[in-house]
Amino acid sequence: MIRKYDVEVDCANCAAKMEAAARKIEGVKSLTISFMTQKMTVELEQGWEETAVIQAVEKACKKVDRDFHLKK
Repeated sequence: MIRKYDVEVDCANCAAKMEAAARKIEGVKSLTISFMTQKMTVELEQGWEETAVIQAVEKACKKVDRDFHLKK
């Protein structure tokens, strides 16, 4: 399952660091964050609950940049 989200990211370097951190989360098959478009695309592994995985992704991204905001 692929989902797209609007996000607020302050810089391209932060987006790259967030991607690296979020890709390590169980249930995430692939993830990209675009600083230019302020979009995040997440592909979930089959059988994982979207809400739980996205909450973990958001938490990981906020550890990199506390100003990160996921618009749901």
